[in-house]
Amino acid sequence: MYSVLLVEDDDAIRAALRDALIERRFSVVAVATAAEALRETAAGPVDIVLLDLGLPDLDGTAALRMIRGISSVPVIIVTARRGETSVVQLLDAGADDYVVKPFSADHLVARMRALLRRTSASSVPEQHVVAAGGLQINLLERSASFHGQHLDLTRREFDLLAYLAERPNRVVTRRELSDQVWASSEKASDQTIDVHLSWLRRKLGETAARPRYLHTIRGVGVKLVVST
Repeated sequence: MYSVLLVEDDDAIRAALRDALIERRFSVVAVATAAEALRETAAGPVDIVLLDLGLPDLDGTAALRMIRGISSVPVIIVTARRGETSVVQLLDAGADDYVVKPFSADHLVARMRALLRRTSASSVPEQHVVAAGGLQINLLERSASFHGQHLDLTRREFDLLAYLAERPNRVVTRRELSDQVWASSEKASDQTIDVHLSWLRRKLGETAARPRYLHTIRGVGVKLVVST
């Protein structure tokens, strides 16, 4: 699952893009200002940045140059500017690609995937199979097995298990699970998440009282524990 930093100050556009990307299995952090974008870029690894130019605190071109000062992360500029001069300046400033508003989510994702293929070709290829202990999860085929036996999972159970397995031994908050695994139009309550975790535990042959893989951290979240 690729991680995306979405930088867009318009609340409606930011929410719509964030939801569309999550539905297409991207992990998304969405911010509204250049300062937040720089903080997120410096704080941790991100696979791609979508950067709007019309930010309230700093011109997008200046923000791009500052991002380039601390990271070589691929950046796609989201702009309403159509002039060739503006595009050339953005590419010279370090942008890898650009899309002009308005655009469809499918068009944007196609450009993102093309850029990610180019940039990952010289680094680490995208991981399609996640192994966690006795679990094998194929993200492309959307299939999972446990000690060689096929797991019969619902769509949501698979998404939940895959998200946790991609982050082994890391505590994931319920809010993160709600944001990233469930679409925003149907945000999951803590009870809904716990029910799905209970169903997964049953299929993995464990219980909340005696967990082997899915450990609840009271008041924080849950983590998939993998012995090393």
